Amino acid sequence: MGMANVAGVDEAGRGPLAGPVVAAAVILPPLFTLDRVDDSKRLRPEIRGELHTAIMRAAVAVGVGIVDEKTIDRINILEAALKAMDEAVRALCVQPDFILVDGNRLPLWEFPSRAVIGGDRASFSVAAASIVAKVTRDRIMVEYHRVYPEYGFDRHKGYGTPQHIAAISKFGLSDIHRRSFRLHGGIDNREG
Repeated sequence: MGMANVAGVDEAGRGPLAGPVVAAAVILPPLFTLDRVDDSKRLRPEIRGELHTAIMRAAVAVGVGIVDEKTIDRINILEAALKAMDEAVRALCVQPDFILVDGNRLPLWEFPSRAVIGGDRASFSVAAASIVAKVTRDRIMVEYHRVYPEYGFDRHKGYGTPQHIAAISKFGLSDIHRRSFRLHGGIDNREG
């Protein structure tokens, strides 16, 4: 007997120096396909935006969980990511029959589930969740850019790019920077 409501779960924002970690849970209709759905990190921002719109229209259910930087500092980024995943699943308007989670850890929940390393490349629903989480987080960071324009959050989304490191050196930490993250030479050049 097949399971109708399989939720894919993924998160965005474990690595940045600022802003929240965001997770999404997506249940797609059985046999649903959509060209170009892939791990969100492998897609250009404009393609992610188009796919986000299509996924939101087609999905049986979408849940999003957001854990802010203060909580990340308090409980650590791994626990915060798991908490965001749990919140995303609990925000679904349809109970999942089974959950596939990208990575090697599962939240402590009662749902039948499996962690899949590379799940955003192996599962269509996990890839869809990856896109929803990334687009949601990017939009949050663009909103933060309006409050803190000197940091360039609209471009690097809080990752430790040279531009972001230079802004921290010049302006110090903002209210949305993660105090628990150390800048010990590791600069992340990913943007968008």
